[in-house]
Amino acid sequence: MARRPLPRILSSGSAQIARSREIARTAADNATDVLHPLITVTRGLRLLAAAGRRKWAGTPKERRGPALFLVAACVLVVALIPYGPLVALISVMAAAAWKGRVRTPVKTGPDETEIGRLRALYEALVPYFSVPEDPDPLFSHGGAWDKALSEYEFDGNGRVTRLLVTYPAYFTDSEAESRARIEQLLHAKSGRGREYHFSWDEEGNQLVMSVLPALPTSIAAQRFVTVPGETVLGFTDPGAVQRTVPVTQGEETRDAPPVVWRTGPRSTEPHLLVVGEPGSGATSLLRSIVLQALPHGDVLIIEGSGTGEYACLTGRAGVLGVECGLAGALASLEWAAHETERRLIAANRARQAGHPAPEDTRRPLWILLDRPSVFGHLAAADGRRDPQELLQVPLRHGRAAHVTVVVAEQFDSLDALTEPVRTHTRARVVLGRAGIGEVTSVLGLAPHTTPTPDVPPGRGYARLGTGPVLRLQVPATPDPYDDATSEAHRQAVLALLPEREEREDGAEKTEPAEPATASAVEPATASAVEPAAVAAVAALAQAPAPAEGWDLKK
Repeated sequence: MARRPLPRILSSGSAQIARSREIARTAADNATDVLHPLITVTRGLRLLAAAGRRKWAGTPKERRGPALFLVAACVLVVALIPYGPLVALISVMAAAAWKGRVRTPVKTGPDETEIGRLRALYEALVPYFSVPEDPDPLFSHGGAWDKALSEYEFDGNGRVTRLLVTYPAYFTDSEAESRARIEQLLHAKSGRGREYHFSWDEEGNQLVMSVLPALPTSIAAQRFVTVPGETVLGFTDPGAVQRTVPVTQGEETRDAPPVVWRTGPRSTEPHLLVVGEPGSGATSLLRSIVLQALPHGDVLIIEGSGTGEYACLTGRAGVLGVECGLAGALASLEWAAHETERRLIAANRARQAGHPAPEDTRRPLWILLDRPSVFGHLAAADGRRDPQELLQVPLRHGRAAHVTVVVAEQFDSLDALTEPVRTHTRARVVLGRAGIGEVTSVLGLAPHTTPTPDVPPGRGYARLGTGPVLRLQVPATPDPYDDATSEAHRQAVLALLPEREEREDGAEKTEPAEPATASAVEPATASAVEPAAVAAVAALAQAPAPAEGWDLKK
């Protein structure tokens, strides 16, 4: 059977019908915009009239007569007052406009989507927070989720930003493995790509999960308000530390919570170990430490990568040397070991004589090694001594001699670090993208946050001694000679560099002074000290190399 064609008005007039509908819709929208005040006042008058009717219906019959008389008296008074009717009309219109305004509904609870997310979290936690022997389980399939998830907050996308979980008392919250399973589950179910903080209250059987904001990356290298012996490693969350320092971000100044590392004779963690992956910002952290240490002490830099990351410090006042070769590194570290012994002997002599320690023994000496494992491989291939073996005396007795050692190494070369380096570097920093296991192996304690897959340079965790694990963002301290460095950061670093030293003839010094060798220490200095002290220092200097092994948890 042949299909009959559509009528002409339906086949050819569809475009005209659609255009007419669009014109009518536009006209209606314009009319609504123009008549919006009139619509608001009309709605308000209707609501006022409805309220008046309800009030009249609720008035007892014996009171309606006096009420009518009172209303009539008010109307008469308003009519007799000059401009009374006009003022009354304006008042009524204003009250109607206020009553008829469109109000945003107040949200009093989660919507259906948010309830679905909370129920999914509750059902996912049931296998971990329930046992068959519990007669009245708090977590059960199809149970009341609002009893276990009592407090919650959501962002604009409907994802959880804060959650309070109440769990049974028999849950093994004292075991790290049990807590890690719950944290991993909540992290996966609440949305990846964000950093979550987990706060366990073992006494109250409660867990608070909250989303942490990103740490600011716009803080550049600058002079921080600290005293000698304090070094700002970076900045952390506002509630993690009890101190703030003023920092400059762009053109404004604000207070930021710093991670302050204290060195010197009274420090409990006088040496620092920085671990990261390539491009994580470990070298920037070492440059930041150097710029903060130069105003109060001397710095010796040994760079194993040989990429010239510290070329801007060559020949600067207070920089004893920037060594990139194996021979220079061995000579510099040998001098540093003997300098530590000399300081100990001089301080011991002054203490026995009842005098204060000499000034040259109290000036801080910083020894920074960037990737010492490279020198270890070169020394083994050349049949020489590993430069890390020369760090035994500075690491063991550096605190009393005002000598601080900072070592930076990558994750793939941690096994090359010697036992003294692993034992005496009790201040630890982990930078870059690292898993929970890697962070725990370096810091000795798992962080209370979940690391994100993508982190900016200088982002990581810090732990000073036996303290808590803190989030860390290193201030931007790039190489000013790098073409990829922004002009603002380049000028910030150049402004902190000390002046270059000059020779006696007035020419600018382009190479750093060669560090003193072992022969530069006077033999007569040791003869004036007790033989027991000299024998102890000599025994430490000739101590055998430590056994191979690597356990950062010790």
